[in-house]
Amino acid sequence: MDAKKTIIRIGRNTLSFTTLDATSTEHPILYRPYVVKGGISMSANLREAFKSGNCIDAETTKVQVMVETPSLLVPIEQFDEADMEELFSYSYPAGQEKRVIYYDVLPDLKAVCLYAINKNLDTVIRDRFDNGVTFVHSMTPVWRQLHQRSFTGHRNKLYGYYHGKQLEVFSFQQNRFKFCNSFDAAHAHDALYYLLYVWKQLRLQSEHDELHILGNIPEQEWLLQELKRFLQNAYLINAQAEFQDAPATKIKGMPYDLITLITRGR
Repeated sequence: MDAKKTIIRIGRNTLSFTTLDATSTEHPILYRPYVVKGGISMSANLREAFKSGNCIDAETTKVQVMVETPSLLVPIEQFDEADMEELFSYSYPAGQEKRVIYYDVLPDLKAVCLYAINKNLDTVIRDRFDNGVTFVHSMTPVWRQLHQRSFTGHRNKLYGYYHGKQLEVFSFQQNRFKFCNSFDAAHAHDALYYLLYVWKQLRLQSEHDELHILGNIPEQEWLLQELKRFLQNAYLINAQAEFQDAPATKIKGMPYDLITLITRGR
């Protein structure tokens, strides 16, 4: 096991560094959010964070970069690494932006998640760590965790994960995605609309099936109360209840996807 591992989480407008120290009993997890400066690119912010010297411990032996960025799911039997850039560009045209395409394999869901990061950002990371770095999409650990959770009980389940003013709505059927989409949802009213819209689209039953919401939810109590007006089984997933006694759940402000990656792996 690596003595010290650092996870760099890069969001739309957020950046954090988390050090996992297997040798420390007092501070096994050190979470350091970085104040992102507006007006400059994320690659410039990351370069400045590296220069500060306070984000990456000298003893770090492994680095993982978690990125919060648009993704494309491809059935695993149709995935071909040679075609992934063309396929991703068809769904997300690059325009003038230069980017690098990465992918995560989700064998238990028979899918591959394609995603891209800005070329300049990739260069900053590669220059700092050479090739000793791995990438993971922020949704990968969330999908895998909630897929396992979906097998409990006999009801169909719809999930809504809120992060960075984005709402990820997804559902599983056995070992496949039944539905998966991302919506811009700056306000709780937007989230309510999309959740109920997808619920209706999937023809879920309000008296029998379940809706679970989680993440950094705006107006959380209001949203849950409104959902319960229409659905009999609407619930909030709490990371502390989900991962009982896990040290990561005790860290204020840590996103659910990062907690899941630390606690359960990718």
